[in-house]
Amino acid sequence: MCAPGLTLEEYFATARPEARPIFETINAHLVTLDGDLIVDPLSKKILFKNGPTIAILESMTKWVAVGFTLRRRITGKRFSRKVVDYQGKFYHVVNLTSPEQVDTELLDWLTEAFYKGDLPSEDADPMVPDDIDDAFLGDWD
Repeated sequence: MCAPGLTLEEYFATARPEARPIFETINAHLVTLDGDLIVDPLSKKILFKNGPTIAILESMTKWVAVGFTLRRRITGKRFSRKVVDYQGKFYHVVNLTSPEQVDTELLDWLTEAFYKGDLPSEDADPMVPDDIDDAFLGDWD
């Protein structure tokens, strides 16, 4: 059985001081995206969900770990752990010590995780599903 969730205040009462401003920066970005966002504080971490969990914020002893899953592997010095491959998805973790480290690059990765790799197109017709190809449409358009 899952442990009962906490309020944000209960979570931050025992978290590192920089966890709250890091959370606030990430949350402020994710709520601007098109889709449902669920914030689920647990005893050790905060889950960000849009259907499945898309990101995890975890207050550690010396930093705040932000983990997220993408459909592609990203390499770079920002990743603190080995990127884990699981069934074609890749789990990445970035350790942060200040809210200033939540930059455009990290927010772009979290946006990609939110949309599960299918970033919305500005010129997409909202009335046509994006998985229908031109060969299927034929002379309909």
